[in-house]
Amino acid sequence: MDISLPALNAALNGSAAICLTAGYLFIRADREKAHRKCMISALVLSAVFLFFYVLDKILKGGVHTEFGGEGFWRPLYYIMLITHVILAMIILPLIFRTLFLALKGRFDSHRKWARVTYPIWYYVSITGVLIYFFLYHWF
Repeated sequence: MDISLPALNAALNGSAAICLTAGYLFIRADREKAHRKCMISALVLSAVFLFFYVLDKILKGGVHTEFGGEGFWRPLYYIMLITHVILAMIILPLIFRTLFLALKGRFDSHRKWARVTYPIWYYVSITGVLIYFFLYHWF
């Protein structure tokens, strides 16, 4: 089986999004242990993604893949890409802060931070998959 790093990265992002969804559903159902496992899995998947993303950039010499779409799709893609990149840069400290609060048992603060962290992390994971499809499959 031959798999490209961008395809692997999309799979990792998609898997993280699935874990984030499950983690959210588990905490809403007061299943804290399952929530914790899902969120830690999402963190590990996102960390592995980051490793392979950086590796891919190093191997390609920083060259970015040109988007081939036109018309309506071009501005949509670039708006999604720009917001994805900006939010991807700020999500890591948010994840660590939210995790730190949970590990310290400060669950009221953890919940407050998670209300900000979760939708951003989810957006970054989902748009990562969409960007892959925009670049490598749809256009």
